[in-house]
Amino acid sequence: MGAPRYRRAIPVIFGPTAVGKSAAIAAVAGPRDEVVSADALQVYRHLDIGTAKPTRAERARFRHHLIDIADPGEQFDAGRFVRHAEGALADIAARGRRALVAGGCAYYLRSLVCGLPESPRGDPAIRAGLTRRLRAQGRESLRRELEAADPESARRIHANDSYRIVRALEVLAAAGRPLSSFHVPDRPADPGRFRLIGLQRPRDELVRRIDARVDAMRAAGLAEEVQELLARGYPPSCPGLRGIGYRELAAAIGAVGAASSQVWDAIKRSTRRYAKRQMTFFRSLPGVRWIAADDRDALQALIDGTPAHRSVDNGRHDADTQATPSNTCNRSADALRS
Repeated sequence: MGAPRYRRAIPVIFGPTAVGKSAAIAAVAGPRDEVVSADALQVYRHLDIGTAKPTRAERARFRHHLIDIADPGEQFDAGRFVRHAEGALADIAARGRRALVAGGCAYYLRSLVCGLPESPRGDPAIRAGLTRRLRAQGRESLRRELEAADPESARRIHANDSYRIVRALEVLAAAGRPLSSFHVPDRPADPGRFRLIGLQRPRDELVRRIDARVDAMRAAGLAEEVQELLARGYPPSCPGLRGIGYRELAAAIGAVGAASSQVWDAIKRSTRRYAKRQMTFFRSLPGVRWIAADDRDALQALIDGTPAHRSVDNGRHDADTQATPSNTCNRSADALRS
């Protein structure tokens, strides 16, 4: 038997929102490269400004996968992401191209690298009943029920995440055991298949970039984009409108017909908190090579698999932006959906 065929690791490039992932990839991607997006909202059609989708010029330069593949009213989860991502990776390899996985959805990335967690199939009847209770009793009532029955899942799930609160209660009712009792993969499913590359910036710089990005989205017409989605008949509770920016604007437009400056300030605060949660999750991923977001030479070397790169040391710039490698994937495993 001959020696095993050499396999080049697939680069997976990630970092907190507004760190500059798209710009970095646009600067180093070559004509053979194709990007597999790992973004929880870019999958949705009609959500363009608030998701910072690649520009038409970027999409014309190299192909992007998993963008505009779902309707805003559809639920798109980690299982569906992994299926689509694996299909795209196989297609890219079959055509002799190079895949770059890139995005900021830590839960999707963990599921791709470490495998999907065990959980029972959904039960539509139970879910429908819980959804009716959610509308009638409110999210807080269901959250208190979850805290009493499955405190570990309640701790992991954000208080405003109605979808995952309902899902945890659905699992409890369908399986007779809490969601937190199901196994979560804690090591890469296929060691060596992926090369994890984390982009980072000092905290104060990232905050400035987040605020500037929200201001730019406001100027570009994000409020009008949300108005158009509501006019198309998508309710504020639909999956596509649950993302940061969309949910605040949908609530404000639905209540008073416009978005005040306070709403935009709230979007900035929510985005900063989200970036912090992203980094908490990213710290749990194994073997990450962390580099400065603007270090194009280091990124190019890591993508190409050459040794001449400068990884940022493990000293921490700031608790919210610096991270060190870990041996497990499952710490804060359910901290994020998007």
